[in-house]
Parts: sequence; structure tokens; C-alpha cells
Amino acid sequence: MVTDDDDTLRAPRPGEAPLPDAPIQPGTRVGDYVVQGFLGAGAHGGVFLAEHRVLGRRAALKVLRGDPSRTGELTARFVREARAVNRIRHAGIVDIYDIGALPDGRPYCVMELLPGRTLKALLLERGALPPEEAVALVAPVCEALQAAHQAGVVHRDVKASNVMVLKEGPAPEVKLLDFGVAKLEEPGAAGLTAVGQRIGSPVSMSPEQIRGEPVDLRADVYALGVLLHQLLTGRAPFESEDPAEIERMHLEAEPPRPGALARVPPALDAVVARALEKLPARRWPSALALLEAARSALGAVPATAPRGVPAVAVHVSVRAAGAAGAEGLLALADACDFAEAFLAGAGFTLTLATSGTLLGVRLLAPEPEAARASRAAAVELARTLAARLPRPGLQVTVCVHAADALVRDSSGGPEVTGGPVCETASWVPGAGTGFHATPQATAGLAG
Repeated sequence: MVTDDDDTLRAPRPGEAPLPDAPIQPGTRVGDYVVQGFLGAGAHGGVFLAEHRVLGRRAALKVLRGDPSRTGELTARFVREARAVNRIRHAGIVDIYDIGALPDGRPYCVMELLPGRTLKALLLERGALPPEEAVALVAPVCEALQAAHQAGVVHRDVKASNVMVLKEGPAPEVKLLDFGVAKLEEPGAAGLTAVGQRIGSPVSMSPEQIRGEPVDLRADVYALGVLLHQLLTGRAPFESEDPAEIERMHLEAEPPRPGALARVPPALDAVVARALEKLPARRWPSALALLEAARSALGAVPATAPRGVPAVAVHVSVRAAGAAGAEGLLALADACDFAEAFLAGAGFTLTLATSGTLLGVRLLAPEPEAARASRAAAVELARTLAARLPRPGLQVTVCVHAADALVRDSSGGPEVTGGPVCETASWVPGAGTGFHATPQATAGLAG
């Protein structure tokens, strides 16, 4: 987790105190973990080696600094982002085991301890990689980002030092790190950062990030273009000793073709060029689209095209009725955990899971009678969930709908990638609480 080439989390310099707050000594118990030692410090806190006191599992313990002027802001962002990352639950994203607060109020999270080295360290050692290896390494990053985007999370700081390579070779294993500046996309929710505030690293920031404009998943697609260019050529598309000059080039300069610097097929040049378009609308529409295009450029067999499959979906919205204090946040978290377990237990796949919003989708059988029975069961399940979910101080809305889902065949079985059933803006009520069922969900059902 800790690298000396990461400007977000770095090892302390000689003579530098790990943290200005009260030190955390080896042997200190933090939740169910016992601190074993200090790993590194960053702008907002420090990271410690910890071990579960019963299971013996080693982990990285990240503790935020006790900055009185920013404690509330950092704590709120820390908790929301930690929950969002945990809900993504993708093998290519660093796992978060626990969150809490120390007795002095400093928030902490416990995350998996990763062996290996960063992609930046690999590039510094090896330089430009063969195109097949470059695409193989970027593939799990694309898949992890696709999962994050489907959960409403935009990373905003994808770069080589935030990718940990656990295993190299034809089928590499990597983990995407550091969602510390991630943006949560939640309808009606306040952003974690204000418009006009620039978030990210100059080497990989999209033009809209540099201008301080609102961003969406296409900012991560731009950063993937930067990363793929680095893997193919051994250097970033824009380099300078002056960060301001790097930003100017992101805004104004035409990025060099990787093929002008290394042996790269023209078709792969085109994939990188589209990812690095200045206008978000001209980039690849998703991380998965970029990956499929890159594989196709190398002559790989394209993935199975998505197909429409009838499905039923349950959307859950949980909001605080007023200003949410600590008890309100705990109640909201409890309600979301309950709803998530309830839907998963009924065979629904979560395609959206952020703090306060869940969308579970279940595919329907092709036989009309079986599909109708499944819709009826989903309606009753949603009605039951709406009755059991409310907590004091929370406003809960549960809506059930039926429509087609776009499904892609994968090694793990059918994978929902979108479709009308996931377009919640068209069927989730904009106001009101309690249980709602759309006509499509109840069509042909008795009563």
C-alpha cells in the first residue's frame, strides 16, 4: 500500500514525525485489530501495519489526522467513500475491512495489505511494454473502473502509482488503489468537492478536471488513455518539469501517437487517441468500451455483444429526514446494509450501491408464466422491504419495475451491463416515500 513514488501516500523522510497527533504505538488495539508498526505518512494521515487479534489477518490501518479545521469534512468524506468502495466489491479494487474512530475522534479504516509493486515502479524498471502486455495490464484496471462507475463512483486519480501489480505474466493480477479523492454520483446528493476545486494529479488530469468543472466517468477514461500511453511508450503523453505546463498541454496540445515512440499498431494508436480527446463526449463512453477496442486492435476476439433479457429491478432510496448527525449516519448505514442483504438473499444482483441508494436486478425466465411469477414475487418482496426498512429519522422509498436488461455473457455467468431496467430516472418516483410499483412490474398480476 505504501510507495515512495506516490504523492498521496509516501514514506516519511529521515527525521520526519509520522503524525502530528498522539502517536499510535505497536500493540495498540484499534477495533478488532492490533497495531504492529508504522508504514508511511501522507497529507491527511498515516498508515500502520495491523493484525486481526483473532483471525491473524494482516491489514493496512489508515488513520486521518486530527485537523480541527477539516475534521468534519474529512470524516464525512472518509466514511462515505469507504462505504462506497466497499460496496463495489470487485476483485480489482483494494478491499476495505472496517471503518471507525479512535478515542480521540480521528477516523480510521482498515484495508487489505497488498504485496507487490506499483505499476509506476514496473515502468521505471522496464520502460515501454509490448502492446499485448500493456493491454493485459490495463485490462483489470478497466474492469475495476467499470464496476466502480456502475456503483456511481468516479476515481478521479487513476495513475500508475495508484495501481498495484500483485502478479505479472499473461494473466496479471492488479489492484486499483486510493479512492481518497473519488466522487460519488448520487442523484440529489451534495458533491464531495465544490465546482472550481481541482482534484487529481497533473500527469493524468482530464481537461475538465484542470478547469475545475464537474466530472463524470469520462475523466477516468481520459486517465486510462494516459495510463495506456505510458505502458506502450514508457512515458506520459505530456511531460514537463513545470506542472502548469503539463496542465496547459492537457488543455491545448495534441497528444503524441504511441506509434511514433514505440512499435504500436495504428489501430491501438486510435484507441489511445480517442481516450485522450479534449471533449468528454468524444471519448470512449466507458472503461469497458476502451478495453474492448484495445483488445480488438490487437486482433483479439471481441467479447459477446450485450443482449436484451427481461428483468425485474428493485430500487431503494434511504435519506436522512433532516441534518444527519452521528446517530443518523449509523441508522442510514444500518438501513442500507439491511436492504443490501435482503436483496442479495432474494437473488438480486446489485448494479448500483452507494450510500443511500441501491439497485438490485434479477433476470426473468423466458417462459411467460415463470416470468410473471417472478415479477409477482419481486413486487411482494419490495413491499415487504418497504415495510421493514424504515428507521427513526430516515425517509425510505422502495420502487419495483420490470424492463429489459442488457446482459453480457462472461466466465462468471450472465453480467448485467445496463439497459432500460437500469435507467432509474425514467421509473423511480421523484418524490414521496414508501412502496411504489410501476405498471410494467404489476402488468397481468392479480390484485
